[in-house]
Amino acid sequence: MSPRRAAAALAAAALLLAGCAGAQTGGTDAGAGRPGNAAPVTSSGASGHTDGHGSGQPTHPSAPLRPGERLVTVRMPAAYTPKAPAAPGTDDYRCFLLDPGITAPSVVTGIDVLPGNPKVVHHVILFRVPPGAVARAEAVDAAQPGQGWTCFGGTGIESQGSGLEDAPWLGAWAPGGGEQVLPKDLGLPVEAGSRIVMQVHYNLLAGHDPDLSGARLRVAADDGTRTALQTVLLPGPVELPCRPGRTGPLCDRASAVADVQRRFGAEAGFAAEALHLLCGPIRASATQSCTRTVRRAETVRAVAGHMHLLGRSITVEVNHGKPGARTILDLPVWDFDNQGSRPVSPAVHLVPGDTLTVTCRHDQSLRDRLPALQGVPERYVVWGEGTTDEMCLGIVLVTRP
Repeated sequence: MSPRRAAAALAAAALLLAGCAGAQTGGTDAGAGRPGNAAPVTSSGASGHTDGHGSGQPTHPSAPLRPGERLVTVRMPAAYTPKAPAAPGTDDYRCFLLDPGITAPSVVTGIDVLPGNPKVVHHVILFRVPPGAVARAEAVDAAQPGQGWTCFGGTGIESQGSGLEDAPWLGAWAPGGGEQVLPKDLGLPVEAGSRIVMQVHYNLLAGHDPDLSGARLRVAADDGTRTALQTVLLPGPVELPCRPGRTGPLCDRASAVADVQRRFGAEAGFAAEALHLLCGPIRASATQSCTRTVRRAETVRAVAGHMHLLGRSITVEVNHGKPGARTILDLPVWDFDNQGSRPVSPAVHLVPGDTLTVTCRHDQSLRDRLPALQGVPERYVVWGEGTTDEMCLGIVLVTRP
């Protein structure tokens, strides 16, 4: 691949991937001071494969505040009733611009996303908006009537090339998630005057009931005692053909890609093509993978995966196929309702030239068993932002010198 094509693919994928990745970027601090617990961990919730839309999710109690921490709550100013931007649609991605009132250099040390209506909330991601981008965010917000704005394929604020190596996330919630508290040596820097974009993905298959979501942040002064935690995204393609003997207008790949573009816009639909510039030629199969070369020294502290309802398994490996290779995430049974990050202990130190490989397996037969997919016609499944589309994403949480 030429450097120009590689850069174009990286930029396109970065923009698109910022829009949907429901894994937690932190974890509970239970026993954070114990040996071997140097990375974030997350309380586990449900187990086994379910229809994955918030019913019967466990609640997680808040951990006590640590010295220097205070709580800041941000919330949508009024209830929002989700709706598809274009018919027919099964998903609404809505972004809300919130002010945490940060007046001095600070770090966020924990996040508790508060989904107002878990029945319809598919996931929530919190994005940092630095002071220099606030005017742009306010303009995007003002350009659409009503509360917030439609934000398929990213928030519409971040630059296109900024999302893969250092995603501007503060944290996220997906089914099974609870409060996320970073170990005491880690923090997410937030400049004075920053804002937060809360992106909510609504699953309209579950209804159109109003939602009033928010988040509770642990905030402390940025006194230099914490190392910045950063998020690296590892996308892989999805190329899941219809099962043998099954036919339909969307069993043709070109028609399926065109359908994704129609529902989410041309840029969002381009992800299915852009990923092959990053990961290799199109190869229809239930199992897909992608390998990226590490560009800078970094230490892996935790890792998570993200797929949708047809996901079966996901792994993330360091230096796949080489001596000393190590699997840092292995979920042989994917559970949409438990997408929390897992600690990597001992932590893995990476140097330029090392590789990270994400591998995902999807299964069309799950659509026969899951209530959320009943009545949804079989299709050739590609990367898409909807509940009935699919993703393959590794989320690697790192610190860097």
